[in-house]
Amino acid sequence: MTARRAKTKYTQIHVSVPVLTLIEFDNVLSFSESRSKKIAMLMKNYLSREDSNLQLMTTVEVLEFLQFRFKKNSPEDILIQSLLQVLSQ
Repeated sequence: MTARRAKTKYTQIHVSVPVLTLIEFDNVLSFSESRSKKIAMLMKNYLSREDSNLQLMTTVEVLEFLQFRFKKNSPEDILIQSLLQVLSQ
């Protein structure tokens, strides 16, 4: 009899999270749910969501989101503010 082999390769990682966050996360999992499987699913959802969220956003929303990535009154921030003003007219 041969051992069954998994098609998907897995690896273990070490992640630091606040204790209260872990407690809250564990409280929402049912007894039969795997913490590892749930975290893997959340990671997959996050990766697939990146592009689709951007496509769902309006141009103004994208610019407002980008604005927070730069220091206030930096050249990039001023450029984004100018674009927002043009689009609001």
